[in-house]
Amino acid sequence: MNARDLINDTLQPLTLNDTGLKALHRMEELRADHIPIISDHRYIGMISEEDILKLTALDQALENQKLSLIHPFVRAGQPVFEVVRTMSQDKLTLIPVLDENNAYLGLITLSDVLKHYSDSGIFEDANGVIVIEMGPKNYSMAELGRLIESEDAKIISSYVTPNPRNETIDVTLKINQQELSRILSSLSRHGYFVKEHYHQSEFMDDLKSRYDSLMNYLGI
Repeated sequence: MNARDLINDTLQPLTLNDTGLKALHRMEELRADHIPIISDHRYIGMISEEDILKLTALDQALENQKLSLIHPFVRAGQPVFEVVRTMSQDKLTLIPVLDENNAYLGLITLSDVLKHYSDSGIFEDANGVIVIEMGPKNYSMAELGRLIESEDAKIISSYVTPNPRNETIDVTLKINQQELSRILSSLSRHGYFVKEHYHQSEFMDDLKSRYDSLMNYLGI
């Protein structure tokens, strides 16, 4: 399961031809604090309700106004736990999905993510995630697997993301343990740079808390 599989086809973004008033109306429909703007199927960014209300003329097209935007997104091929991470870190209730050419594909909402995990039961076991940055020539899943298994753990899944700016890759490893300290120490001893690590449950708890707050707001 990846981000593409969770796209909600019923939700429409804004375009630069839309007005601030339409933006507010659309956000009320979505019960969202942010909404994406696209132009010719290209993602421009997301605008908040607060910034819409600061526009000089709500009845004018967005393209004629100075916009304050943020630019979070996920790639279509990213695994669902990366969607969770991005939404949690940026405190979003929806996230745009782009393809590898930066074309806009659609939206994933917080409720879509929660429903997926509720149906799958994937978070019933405690899991950890480790992101390692390295040169492509140094990448060996066999070696990483050997190191992690030497600490009585296993890799459940992995995902490789290129970093074009510095010609490195990020190797994201989902581990079948929540306690990662021994694994992190072993990776460090063998010269690996751990870019980040976290417990999936931490992000899921955060998403669930904000989902509950949203449901309370909606009176559901």
